[in-house]
Amino acid sequence: MTRTGWSTGQIACVLYPFGAGAAAVNVFFASLIFSWLGGPILSSSLSILIGAGLGIPATWCFAKHIRHLMDVADKGAAQ
Repeated sequence: MTRTGWSTGQIACVLYPFGAGAAAVNVFFASLIFSWLGGPILSSSLSILIGAGLGIPATWCFAKHIRHLMDVADKGAAQ
């Protein structure tokens, strides 16, 4: 069966801004929770930089999952 639609890389490129933004918000909130234990609160810029790095593998994994769901849907439609 031939794959139709977007590749995993294309899906990841489109979703990366959302994945990086979500990762940055989560990093910032994690630093706020960690501050209850005496840790430092990260600045917004540092949270964005860390989120940009963490967003790459997170978005790639999510894009692979979406591509898998597309393949399953195409397989079901072909039967």
